[in-house]
Amino acid sequence: MRMRRDPLRDWKLAALAALLVIVLAIPLYVVRKQSGSYGDLPWRRPPAEFVGREKCIPCHKQAYEAWKGSHHDHSMAVADSIHVRGDFDDATLQHDGILSRFYRRDGRYYVNTQGPGGEMDEFEVAYTFGWAPLQQYLIPFPGGRLQSLSLAWDVEREAWFDLYPDQEIPPGDWLHWTRNGQNWNGMCAECHSTNLRKGFDPATQSYTTSWSEIDVSCETCHGPGSRHVAWAEIPPMARPQTANAGLVTPTSNISARQLVELCAPCHARRSELGDYDHTRREMLDFMLPALLDEGLYHADGQIQDEVYVYGSFVQSKMFGNDVRCSDCHDSHSLKLAAEGNELCLKCHRADTYDIYDHHFHKKVHEGKPSPGAWCVKCHLMEQPYMVIDWRADHSFRVPRPDLTSEIGTPNACTQPGCHDDKPLQWSLDAYRKWYGVARKPQYGTTLAAGRTGDPEAEPQLVRLAEDPLYPAIVRATAASLLTTYAGEAARATHVRLLFDEEPLIRHTALQYVDAPEVEALADLVAPFLADSIRAVRTQAAYRLSEVPLELLEPYQREAFSAVLAEYEEMMAYALDFSHAGLNLGNLNRNLGRPAEAERYYRDAIAVDDLFYPARVNLAMLLNQQGRNDEAEEELRAVVAAYPDHPDVAYSLALLLVEMSRPAEAMEFLERAAAGLPSRSRVHYNLGLLRTQLGLDEAAEEALSHALSLEPANPDYLYALADFYVKRARWREALRIAEQMIVTHPEAPIGPDLKRQIEQMLRGTEEGR
Repeated sequence: MRMRRDPLRDWKLAALAALLVIVLAIPLYVVRKQSGSYGDLPWRRPPAEFVGREKCIPCHKQAYEAWKGSHHDHSMAVADSIHVRGDFDDATLQHDGILSRFYRRDGRYYVNTQGPGGEMDEFEVAYTFGWAPLQQYLIPFPGGRLQSLSLAWDVEREAWFDLYPDQEIPPGDWLHWTRNGQNWNGMCAECHSTNLRKGFDPATQSYTTSWSEIDVSCETCHGPGSRHVAWAEIPPMARPQTANAGLVTPTSNISARQLVELCAPCHARRSELGDYDHTRREMLDFMLPALLDEGLYHADGQIQDEVYVYGSFVQSKMFGNDVRCSDCHDSHSLKLAAEGNELCLKCHRADTYDIYDHHFHKKVHEGKPSPGAWCVKCHLMEQPYMVIDWRADHSFRVPRPDLTSEIGTPNACTQPGCHDDKPLQWSLDAYRKWYGVARKPQYGTTLAAGRTGDPEAEPQLVRLAEDPLYPAIVRATAASLLTTYAGEAARATHVRLLFDEEPLIRHTALQYVDAPEVEALADLVAPFLADSIRAVRTQAAYRLSEVPLELLEPYQREAFSAVLAEYEEMMAYALDFSHAGLNLGNLNRNLGRPAEAERYYRDAIAVDDLFYPARVNLAMLLNQQGRNDEAEEELRAVVAAYPDHPDVAYSLALLLVEMSRPAEAMEFLERAAAGLPSRSRVHYNLGLLRTQLGLDEAAEEALSHALSLEPANPDYLYALADFYVKRARWREALRIAEQMIVTHPEAPIGPDLKRQIEQMLRGTEEGR
């Protein structure tokens, strides 16, 4: 049957359409009125701003409650009765002949201790720093400085202690609590507060440091939250589709590497390239992590100095298999996700790893749980920093007592609290009994050899630097150690590494790449002015400062000028550290501005008068200007402060030779040769100096040693041949001449020298 048409149908449809228009229009109006947002159009968004955690709490109470009371919450606070944990009830601490007293007056906290000039004085505590296992205290100084007192509170023992119990630190020392080594503004602030702006003015040597929140709060990790708050204030049904709910920095749905690098700005030993704005970009846009350098890390990559976590974790198989920080640590409370071996057994099979046949330790010893059966004891070795703060090496390495024997690195078996009463051989024997004799190669042997300049290490370093299966930080370290070697293999490796996908490796290659002519260097480096990574392109600009500007194309000169300004701004930010003054001094030296170079070198020395690279480079600059007496003064100051630095002794020796004082130079050149047994040029110069002083036997030894290190070096071959010729030792001279012909067949000097020697030999034989 045919149905009748509803006469009101068209009116109903029109009314529905009108209603939809109204419903859809209201949210758009609300969005525009309340937040100024226009959907997901970046060019129309207002800049994201910091709003503070109070704006976050209403919607994120669970996260807030977890964060509250955490180490991030207590990272810094105003010194008051709630936050101060130390004993300020007229307590005292005697250390290094100084009696310090801690007391309160009118609700404020004070310490009477040694001041910047060595005098005893009263200082008011403005802020607490940290919570456990120790708490430090910040003292305001003129120029906006906050200085971290080196007397700290041991929370567990409830006692004051000195952070440098075995060191004598005079008031003028860089490490004295009143000097730059303990300056909060530059050394500590960025990782203890949110939205930190250092505000250092090099001209006045003062700070106007600021923060949006005094502690490590929500926006430290999630970025400035104004857009997210505006989005959240829109009724749920009306919220526009926008990436990451308006948050600038995503913390979910990101890769493991991205999350680890989110934590790295504070949990890495690094150089800062400017204020961190808490927006996750490429890591080398705002910081440069330290490599596995000697003094910071043991040769096998284990932590040595206070390097925090990032540098060890990125060496681990965990990182290589996409494990992230939040897999073990709660992102808000920072507590472990589980206790004991249960944490590791979230991923690792208990029937394989939590058994005696794996760790060979009883789970219970003398009625108590045995630490020997805990995963962390073998795979995350701990050591104390700041005297009582035990921190774990996060490279998750297996114990290797064999490496202790071979290259002197620590091993888990004989660490404090385990078998530290046993000799190393005991550990080696037990390890062989359990696991057999075979051992996997470990890059520590290569890095250890590279640190000493062992000639046989060069091909191993080349392989390590170019092998993509190794962690980037390891490869970059190998590339840095190749600078000891002047051979073509090292040079070619640096060239190839320029094109590596890892920014850290490209940066390292740019630091050390070399070319026989400046034209070739310009061709290699100039393209990297366009690199997307800040640390890489600015390093390219620094290297191009060594190149005459006319070698660059016009468009390259324009890019060079812009990126060089970026580099100078980056270094100016860090001029409260001596390395920045050194770098700007070097830059101005390269650009032919000696007065500016000298000023920056002296600025670096003013920050830390024992920062020897600045003194050495200043000495070189003074030498170039004929100011040799001043240059000698600088180098002698360094040699006196660092008698174990052979490079500085070498520089002083060369200067004294230039000043026609060879006898004085001998002491320092011999010291350099002893400390640099694999540096061929040092031994070559030692041989020449000994020859000049008539020390023939010792001269021959040094020249022969130099040649043994570089058998094809034409300078060394000629020097030793000349040495023999002038002493009528024709047979030895002939042997060297024949070696010259073999190694350099294109050079006429070898055949010419051989003919002359053979003539002399014939004359000698005929005269008999």
